[in-house]
Amino acid sequence: MVLEGAEIMEERLQNVLAHAGVASRRGAAAIIEAGRVTVDGLVVREPGLRVDPSAASITVDGRPVGTPEQKRTIMLYKPAGVLSTVSDPFGGKTVLDIVRGAIPERIVPVGRLDKDSEGLLLMSNDGDLTQKLTHPRYEHEKTYEVRAAGRWSEEKLRVLRSAVEMPDGYVIRPVPVEVVKIGRDNVHELVFRLREGRKRQIRYMCSAVHLTVLSLKRVAIGALRLPESLKPGEWRDLTKEEINAVLSV
Repeated sequence: MVLEGAEIMEERLQNVLAHAGVASRRGAAAIIEAGRVTVDGLVVREPGLRVDPSAASITVDGRPVGTPEQKRTIMLYKPAGVLSTVSDPFGGKTVLDIVRGAIPERIVPVGRLDKDSEGLLLMSNDGDLTQKLTHPRYEHEKTYEVRAAGRWSEEKLRVLRSAVEMPDGYVIRPVPVEVVKIGRDNVHELVFRLREGRKRQIRYMCSAVHLTVLSLKRVAIGALRLPESLKPGEWRDLTKEEINAVLSV
């Protein structure tokens, strides 16, 4: 086991597991702290321990961690009704089911998108990219197209753009809301741009002004936009330029 030193090949243990596709960096840290990882036969509980992955023998739950996988990140058009998780104990369809068999790397969802929502979801085994996209301090703006039903008024728009209290008592920051179309049939098209991204935030915001969300589609995460060419259930790899744009933030 390499405990100290400044060898070029040394990496933090949690990064080694993330790069090998075991879990995200945060997930890898939890696995290590739970005592599920050994290095050269010794249980290690320090996610920041520096090791040489080319020389150390590393196991998770007794299974060897192989050569780090090639980093891969895709953008998926998640259909409504599909869970943005890797598994569901109740047998529901997940985003992993969509890509299983087509992608050999062990990628996982980056962030979440509600089951009833559709649109852009990133999946990756790149721990650095996942960190940049999910850590609150980076606040990547997420853009959603929403169809909502109900009687409309300018007062409702004022409330939507203000600090709304969530059911758990948390008060969200004011959100930019753009009116695309006010329908005579009381079905309206709106665009929300979120930086906080509380669970089911847009649905609760609309409920607060007596609007019912009919459809919710995420079309952008920061500079990454859902291509019009992608249909529900389809995906493509991120380009090097797109990945560099995320990592440079």
